[in-house]
Amino acid sequence: MTDRPGDEPEPDEDPDDFDEDLGVEPIVTVDISGLSIYTHHGVGDAEREVGQRLVFDISFELDRCDATVTDRVEDTIDYGDVCQQVALAAQERSYRTLERLCTRVADRMMERYGVDQVSVRAAKPEPPIALPVDEVAVAVHRERAD
Repeated sequence: MTDRPGDEPEPDEDPDDFDEDLGVEPIVTVDISGLSIYTHHGVGDAEREVGQRLVFDISFELDRCDATVTDRVEDTIDYGDVCQQVALAAQERSYRTLERLCTRVADRMMERYGVDQVSVRAAKPEPPIALPVDEVAVAVHRERAD
């Protein structure tokens, strides 16, 4: 391995030389953090009518990701599409609880991408609470039954 930035790899250290004979598929985790979407969710009517910004974090593992070998975008999850799907789920209807919203987003991720497990976190950075808080958040972890 090289020690200084800009050093060329040694001839036997080709970064594209991947040993496919290891017999172990790499585990690929897709994480999207800080996806900010304006929504209309909340317990009170005013909260649903006026709306507010929610911040989403989504994480899931891919059972198989051919892009680890092919380096082709088509062989992995399109992160932009994930963000669009979260936005659609968050904006297509109004929920009273973040628990229900996160579950709906998780279900959509599992259905669309065929993943076996997903975690979805939604935070309200400006919650309608009379006391000072940085945020309120709910996280839902969903796993497919065997």
